[in-house]
Amino acid sequence: MPPSPITGARAGRSILVCVILLGCAVPGALAAGLSAPERGAAQASASALDSTPIIDGNIIGDAAWRGVPAIQGFWQVRPDEGRPATQPTSVYVGYTYDALVIGVICYDEEPDQIIVSNTKRDSSLDDTDNFQIILDGFLDRQNGLVFGTSPAGVQYDGQVIKEGAGRFGSGGGGFNLNWDTNWEVQTRLIDTGWSAEFYIPFKSLRYSGAEVQDWGINFQRSIRRNNEVAYWAPLDRQHNLYRVSDAGTLTDLRVPPQRNLKFTPYALGKVERGGGLDGTHSEEEFGFDLKYSITPSLTLDVTYNTDFAQVESDEQQVNLDRFSLFFPEKRPFFLENAGQFSVGTPREVELFFSRRIGVGSSGEPIPIVGGVRLSGKVGKRTNVGFLQMRTEDVRGATPRNDFTVARVNQELANRSSIGAMVVNREGDGSLTGHGQDDYNRTYAINGRWGIGDELTLQSYLAKTDSPHLSGDDHAFSLRSLFSSTRWSSILGYTEVGENFNPEVGFLARKGYRKYEAFLLRRYRPENLWGLFELRPHVAYYGYWDFDGFQETGWLHVDNHWEWKSGLEIHTGMNFTHEGVKNPFEIVSGIFVPAGEYDNEEISITLSTDRGAPLSFELDTKVGGFFSGDRVALKTTLRYRIGDTFTSELSWNYNDIDLDIPDGDFKVNLGRLKLSYSFTPKISLQALIQYNELEDTVATNLRFAWLQSANAGLYLVYNEIDDDSIGAPSEVRREFILKFSYIFDVL
Repeated sequence: MPPSPITGARAGRSILVCVILLGCAVPGALAAGLSAPERGAAQASASALDSTPIIDGNIIGDAAWRGVPAIQGFWQVRPDEGRPATQPTSVYVGYTYDALVIGVICYDEEPDQIIVSNTKRDSSLDDTDNFQIILDGFLDRQNGLVFGTSPAGVQYDGQVIKEGAGRFGSGGGGFNLNWDTNWEVQTRLIDTGWSAEFYIPFKSLRYSGAEVQDWGINFQRSIRRNNEVAYWAPLDRQHNLYRVSDAGTLTDLRVPPQRNLKFTPYALGKVERGGGLDGTHSEEEFGFDLKYSITPSLTLDVTYNTDFAQVESDEQQVNLDRFSLFFPEKRPFFLENAGQFSVGTPREVELFFSRRIGVGSSGEPIPIVGGVRLSGKVGKRTNVGFLQMRTEDVRGATPRNDFTVARVNQELANRSSIGAMVVNREGDGSLTGHGQDDYNRTYAINGRWGIGDELTLQSYLAKTDSPHLSGDDHAFSLRSLFSSTRWSSILGYTEVGENFNPEVGFLARKGYRKYEAFLLRRYRPENLWGLFELRPHVAYYGYWDFDGFQETGWLHVDNHWEWKSGLEIHTGMNFTHEGVKNPFEIVSGIFVPAGEYDNEEISITLSTDRGAPLSFELDTKVGGFFSGDRVALKTTLRYRIGDTFTSELSWNYNDIDLDIPDGDFKVNLGRLKLSYSFTPKISLQALIQYNELEDTVATNLRFAWLQSANAGLYLVYNEIDDDSIGAPSEVRREFILKFSYIFDVL
């Protein structure tokens, strides 16, 4: 059934809204810009260093850098696309037998205006001056590793899969910020700007086995006070550093045969009291992770008695609908190379979702005995992944389960690839009573095809196998993605059968056909009210069941107004349709009746410059909601002091008045985040959350002293104050002390 979201009078109103909200730009107001070098043509050579530099951020005074040619010439993407960067940058790339060494001098005519922010590892670089590198060790033009820093010396690293394709929704890929490895960086402020030295051991990188290699490489320099972003290998405005296919080339790099064996044991002690427990309970645990590089591109990970107690608490959410909420994975073991196992549509149809292993339906931990993971490349273009895990049985709750995931993906030319995946859960049948029928399997194939530089087609086809379910157990998706300097668009169709049942995946809803479309235009006016960019756009999606009943419809008409100062305002209108087949409980004791509901709401978003010490965001939605009305306000206030202290206070407020008895209610969710960094490796964090619906206050305090990557000393305090039944004794307190250490055996 083709989507027809608006008709008649609503169509007329939508046309008027388009004219008002899209803010059609003044003809002839576009910036012409200058022509940057041809995409992908940038090239530089790596220099063999006679000695290892002292990694202290001092490049000019270190004799090891003498004779290494400077890589220069950066080109803006913003604010003035295609023009040279406003400040010069010199990059020096060398290598020793053990490591890739990169030095950079970020010249600045106003060094007192350099902006610095949080120094905690992997903290966002968006709020500060920064320098980033992407390395494509296989020269496959699709994947890479990112290393970055700020003038304060933050360590920022992550893994790019398929040029960050997960941002578009399907086919696997994305940017994995939780990928961590061992490397060093030191920075210093100088009279002419700031400088940095990166020391990245070859053991921490992934590359082919040739003795002399060419790698893909690009550099990004950001000058926050100007909202300026510039690249060495120039990119179009719609792309970012993840665009590996347009990166430059680093030649003449000699790498050693790689031997890498790391052993990371941990010891943990936990004491808890309250929350229904009788007295004080304590427990001790021991486990380890082992990492071995079979080849420079293929890694074997082994884990025993896997523990994830150092992970921050989940951020609470409010569900005002009838579909499942998505809570992202945060456990480091499962996050490394996660993009290799990603097939489906993120947060909607994920065929493998690692939180199904070792985490119960209510978020409770299920002990993991151990497991193995093999991931990486065979040759230059074949990605492989294999995961085998076992969880213990929890009496009366979950049986023992074995989980197996096997994945292969063949990369092709021009951002293209084709792959397959199998996911299997095998239980012992102790709770179901079905014996050997305690299993679930998912089979999938997926593909990605790049057409030219701007068009990408993505698809997947999946089937599940579950006892006592047969037929209608399929899912598939077809999507086209177009992105040029001025236009972006998406067209897609997804179908999920009634019996599609990926138990080791995530499924927000089932039994539907979904149509989606998106169209965006970018304008960069010259000398118009200080505006940097206008992004008028229209988005639509609709869900129908297989009987032709429309369950959800959402038409969004909007324009993003972005000023050169960093101020941004979104002015939008939403037209919604909800088809409720059966009454559902939206909050305790209040049910939304079955029926069809058509509504309109205004959507306004305002955000100030994130580079300023004090910034503010407001997201407002006012309009119809099921049978009544809603006023929804989400406010976020951020404040930082230098590069040590950051804070964020957010409040999610919903005032809802449904046209049913007792249908007037309010929902509030508050969150306070505090972080103090003593050094880039020593930090103290606090997360305090208030949930009015559940009448709970949850506190998470976490002190971390990192040795390297994510290993070190953790001291964690958790407290949950649950007054939902008026019982103060329900306050639960938990102390956790954990220490882990990485032994570099080979």
